[in-house]
Amino acid sequence: MKLERLLSIIILLLNRRMMQAKELAERFEVSVRTIYRDIEAINAAGIPIVTFQGMNGGIGLAEGYRLDRNIMTNDELAAIVTALRSISTSYGNEQHRQLMEKINSVVPPAYSEEFQQKTNRVLVDLSPWDGNERLQPKLQLLKEAVDRSMIVTFSYTNAQGEASHRWAEPHTLILKGRQWYVQAYCLKKEQFRLFKLKRMKELELAEGKTFVRREMPAQEPVINNSRYEPSGMTEFVLRFHADSRYLAEECFGVEELQACDDGSWRVRKAYPEDEWLYSYILSLGHHAEVLEPPHLREIIAKRAEQIMKIYRSDQAT
Repeated sequence: MKLERLLSIIILLLNRRMMQAKELAERFEVSVRTIYRDIEAINAAGIPIVTFQGMNGGIGLAEGYRLDRNIMTNDELAAIVTALRSISTSYGNEQHRQLMEKINSVVPPAYSEEFQQKTNRVLVDLSPWDGNERLQPKLQLLKEAVDRSMIVTFSYTNAQGEASHRWAEPHTLILKGRQWYVQAYCLKKEQFRLFKLKRMKELELAEGKTFVRREMPAQEPVINNSRYEPSGMTEFVLRFHADSRYLAEECFGVEELQACDDGSWRVRKAYPEDEWLYSYILSLGHHAEVLEPPHLREIIAKRAEQIMKIYRSDQAT
């Protein structure tokens, strides 16, 4: 912890002209005396730190001191910061912030403005629209479990609505399609499984129960895409009304649209046929109509009727 604190103090002083000992003490939750001992240790290591007296005084690095930055180019450093900022939208932690501080500290002052412009050109926001505040505690707990090789326990409900209690060895956290998963060895099923964090409840560390990381089988993909194999796909055709072209473009892309003589638009796609597909088509509301295949059209029609029954005025209470 002391080594990490010393390095963090150096990075902070590289990025700022000066900081007060009290401010550093509060930041690292130690005493002012401890901070001064840290400064002495940093000085002894050959990094020149000076103390400025007076009302606006404080602690700072000697003028002109910089860390060696010959390992990477400015553009490479900018690419790393851009990636870190994007990852932090969904999985932010103190380590990311400290690493960005370190990178900023080795950028020459003359290049600083251009560097900031480059790091702000692109931001990949991986966070869901409704935020992920409730998901963060699960992410932090699972990260701790992965780091410490600790078994976790949780209640899980699968896609079919079946609930069960699991004990598992978490190996990898995965973000795919704005959804978080954990790749873990399930002690109940005795094989690697992919668990969706949103379906996990009562997640806890099994205190005192650790595990030795297992080697993932060579044939075991991190994300199982078998549901997207040709054999598991259903090809369907949707018709969008003329004034719903914007929605068709947003959902499927401009290139996928085929113009019809009556002004409507058709889209031909192939997706796995499951509850997700039914819900997705229904979410398009009155803007889209299933033309093919007949059985899919019938399923959507029946579900639409069930929804209509719920909202009939004579059924309202």
